[in-house]
Amino acid sequence: ATVEQADRSVFTTPGAARLYRERYPASADRIMVLENGYDEESFVEAEHGDDLDEPLNDGCVTLLHSGIVYPSERDPTQLFAALAQMALRGSTLPGEVKIRFRAAVHDTLLQRLAAEHGVEPFIEVLPAIPYADALQEMLRADALLVLQAANCNEQIPAKIYEYLRAHRPIVCLTDPAGDTAMVLRRAGVDVIGRLDSSEDIARLLPAFFAAVRSQHASLPRPEEVQRASRSGRAETLAGQLDRLTAV
Repeated sequence: ATVEQADRSVFTTPGAARLYRERYPASADRIMVLENGYDEESFVEAEHGDDLDEPLNDGCVTLLHSGIVYPSERDPTQLFAALAQMALRGSTLPGEVKIRFRAAVHDTLLQRLAAEHGVEPFIEVLPAIPYADALQEMLRADALLVLQAANCNEQIPAKIYEYLRAHRPIVCLTDPAGDTAMVLRRAGVDVIGRLDSSEDIARLLPAFFAAVRSQHASLPRPEEVQRASRSGRAETLAGQLDRLTAV
């Protein structure tokens, strides 16, 4: 959504902001991005759970994708092909890794891809759960997975801001030139591979899983996490409005 204040400022997504700057060059310096964010109070409540120290799957790394897996916009085909390559090479074995898809909606697609590539032991497809439980699951996951295809380069999944707040290692499969990669890089997430390349994913994931096991995987920068909170976004908005009214 776009909010415009007296034709003086526009708050939108990074990609759309570029379009607005091109369309309204005289106002380019008054166009900014106000991104989505997470609700800190919801996470504070989620952190009161009794089993936050319990792993999602005992004895193996669980990589969680929380939310819808769109067949085009988040096409996981090459991820499943990469898992098959990794299993064939012996770099990742059944029982060492689980990829959990929570509330993916397109469960049949995921189950079919798992069967076609022979990677069923690596995959969990689970139904939707209440929001508070979903946040607790993020907090308990060994790592978190972002999927975003190149046809969504100017869109950012809202869940990545919750991922940042969960303080878990993140692997992002997307177009490195897109807005999703840009936002995560800015936050210190450096494990980014192409969603449309099984070779790229198969190269990236074994090292990532090893870093997660050894607790050496990088985490989002605390200052960027704070900036991504809704209170942080409100501060950004207030600062921009102060700048505009001072003109």
